Amino acid sequence: MGVINMKEMKHLDKYSPEIKYLCQKDKHLAKVIQMIGPLDYYLAEDGYAFLVSQIIGQMLSNKVADVLTNRLTDTCHGKITLAEIDQLTDVEIHELGLSRSKVSYIRNLNQAVKSGTIDFDKYREMSDNDVINSLTTVKGIGNWSAKMYLLFSLDRPNVLPFEDLAFLQSYGWVYKTDDYTAKTVQKKCLKWSPYTSIAARYMYEALNTGLTKEPFHLFK
Repeated sequence: MGVINMKEMKHLDKYSPEIKYLCQKDKHLAKVIQMIGPLDYYLAEDGYAFLVSQIIGQMLSNKVADVLTNRLTDTCHGKITLAEIDQLTDVEIHELGLSRSKVSYIRNLNQAVKSGTIDFDKYREMSDNDVINSLTTVKGIGNWSAKMYLLFSLDRPNVLPFEDLAFLQSYGWVYKTDDYTAKTVQKKCLKWSPYTSIAARYMYEALNTGLTKEPFHLFK
């Protein structure tokens, strides 16, 4: 996930009702939560900038995505906005390191926002599926990007990002499996509902903090 403006810190610890619920439902996840401890996270402040960062980050490591997002942010005078992007030529954006297809996807996003196809204010009142269906009408925004938006911008509580390689890496580490088919992951993680997003956040944190570099031991 690219570096973007954030707002409103959220805090989770062993006293949070969501954490208590998840620990009761899944002993493996409970162990991960114990290893990580309290979790603070921030929500993306600007939906447009967030989606641009997701387009940039497609098929790239977080490190590379952050570098490219920061380059674009600097070029946009400190904040990625539709107006700033419109001032740039395709060549100028491409020369920052973005592929031509990603430049095209950002242009598609701009057009969708201008036409009202994408309406960030309305998304706050819409269901998860309706938000995904709306976002994915734009070429360049797939289920992965839409779910990242639900998770990191709207803070929706019950999103399972089974399309995300970072999530799957931790999932495989915890459950000692290499079966990453959507059906299998969905079935295994059904017990997390209605707090699937929080479980996913702990999976991301396990990867980010390097826990997945060592074998997972449930009782150690």
